[in-house]
Amino acid sequence: MSNPDSGSPPGNVGLVEPKSFHHPEPFTLQCGVTLPSYELIYETYGTLNADKSNAILICHALSGHHHAAGVHSADDAKPGWWDTAIGPGKPIDTNRFFVISLNNLGGCHGSTGPQSVDPATGKPYGPDFPNVVVRDWVNSQAALADHLGIGRFAAIVGGSLGGMQALQWAIDYPNRVKAAVVIAAAAKLSAQNIAFNEIARQAITSDPNYLEGRYADENSIPDKGLGLARMIGHVTYLSDDGMGEKFGRELKSGDLGRGSDVEFQVESYLHHQGQSFSRIFDANTYVLMTRALDYFDPARESNDNLVNAFESATASFLVVSFTTDWRFSVARSKEIVDALIAARKNVASAVIESVHGHDSFLLPLSRYHEVLRSYLARIADEVGS
Repeated sequence: MSNPDSGSPPGNVGLVEPKSFHHPEPFTLQCGVTLPSYELIYETYGTLNADKSNAILICHALSGHHHAAGVHSADDAKPGWWDTAIGPGKPIDTNRFFVISLNNLGGCHGSTGPQSVDPATGKPYGPDFPNVVVRDWVNSQAALADHLGIGRFAAIVGGSLGGMQALQWAIDYPNRVKAAVVIAAAAKLSAQNIAFNEIARQAITSDPNYLEGRYADENSIPDKGLGLARMIGHVTYLSDDGMGEKFGRELKSGDLGRGSDVEFQVESYLHHQGQSFSRIFDANTYVLMTRALDYFDPARESNDNLVNAFESATASFLVVSFTTDWRFSVARSKEIVDALIAARKNVASAVIESVHGHDSFLLPLSRYHEVLRSYLARIADEVGS
């Protein structure tokens, strides 16, 4: 493996090709439903070392997918969603790590989910796709790791809903996780967060084109409801200062003095976000993913004691939060850190100054990236990559 201190500037992983993992055996979900089989779509970046000790798993957030870095073709103008953090010499350094990024079970980017054909009916599952929870994702990811021959991950890394998966990995598979990197996450959602998710679900299910979730049978898309759900979510991912800095009260069109045909820049931006999202995401998947967010609560099985929930964990932890993230606030990360300390676990934490709200975890903020880089470089040294 090459040395990240070689002095060369960070690079890109280049062309990447999605791969498919087929799990041919029945897979029982926590809800009690058994899938006859499933597919997971994933990508890999970097090289797996001889003893397979340098693998990192990237767990995606609510609207994420497997395409985290690189491009799919030479004409692809938009790289993966975390391309700023993954690559040669970047914080998640592919000169030292073998990085795996996947689309979760229940997703809408190739993995088995509501858009997949139900073998029992020959039609898309739609709203009949069973509820999945974070533990189901972790169990299916463990099966992918088995397929790749990876017995222990150097690190599980995730932001938001991805950070929840990193926590669940550390609890459920303590011997398979060296480090868990938990970014802009929480040990459970607040009532306010659950409320925002329910409003988004109501926006979707109230769309006349939702058709009780069977819109695919009628070649219909509940694009207005899904777009509105995305607009609601997107506002909560930003901060007041960040939105003010980016948009202020600038007009896109119209005459504010006369009050005629007025559209603010922020309105135009949200409309664009909603319309773009409704073309690439599935409404039933959005409903499924937000429910998984709502249900996550690892302390529930430990008499609501988060310290006890972490008792089995042997990983070291890095917990990162951002000052203006009010959706997954610094206080929520502090709850995780305090519980890990009380459980006598190895934990480091960082609070990053940022005006960008929850979306900060996706951005190349210098101090944030330096924290990731330093922590993961130490992990790389320890696994000998």
